[in-house]
Amino acid sequence: MSGVKPSKIFMGADHGGFEMKEQLKAHLIAQGYDVADFGTHSKEAVDFPDVAFLVTQAVTGNHNAGGRAVGILVDSIGQGSAVVANKVMGIRAVVAMDAFSVKSSREHTDANVLCLGGAWLGPGLARDLVDLWLETPYGGGRHQRRLDKITQIEKQTMKDV
Repeated sequence: MSGVKPSKIFMGADHGGFEMKEQLKAHLIAQGYDVADFGTHSKEAVDFPDVAFLVTQAVTGNHNAGGRAVGILVDSIGQGSAVVANKVMGIRAVVAMDAFSVKSSREHTDANVLCLGGAWLGPGLARDLVDLWLETPYGGGRHQRRLDKITQIEKQTMKDV
């Protein structure tokens, strides 16, 4: 993303995050973002790993095609989706906890997937955290060396598989 408005936002949620996803999707569309919704589309139980994998595959596919897409995942607490997302090469997923952690995740690690907890974040706070995350540019500079190390670790891990 690196300080440029994302070309696309891929969203997904399990049943625990469905309502929040719907609220955030409407908010983002109203702001002019191009949003693709990977489900779920109801409160019926689904497994968060399936949705998280679809969203992260879309983010990496868009990036590999030269795009600037990001992902937003909502499950009950955000942690499960972050674990799944970070298994995908090229994804740097973070859980939204507060304004400081959200801003730092963009400035320091150029996070490309934001995970939210629908069971514990109120809709106003979730909206504010998403807006802050999308508005915060990657800091570059001294942080790039660390991102390069993350990429090297990913590549080494893939060789070992």
